[in-house]
Amino acid sequence: MTGAILVTLFCFLPTGIAAIVFASQVPAKWNEGDFAGAAEASRKARLFVIVSLVAGLLAWAVIIAIGMSTGTNTTTSLPGP
Repeated sequence: MTGAILVTLFCFLPTGIAAIVFASQVPAKWNEGDFAGAAEASRKARLFVIVSLVAGLLAWAVIIAIGMSTGTNTTTSLPGP
């Protein structure tokens, strides 16, 4: 659950929410005795955490690359008086 919340906040919201949904299903299914369902929900939550992390890292890499490519040129001189 912690990983799902962290990737939702810091990486990629849409798949992070899906990770939270599946992670929140695990304890309820486990307590009902649905161990296969709990394992499946856990597997899906882990998958969405990984997808969110990769998407977030790619998005940050693109943002940084764009920022570096459109940076200001500090070598130009200002007109003198």
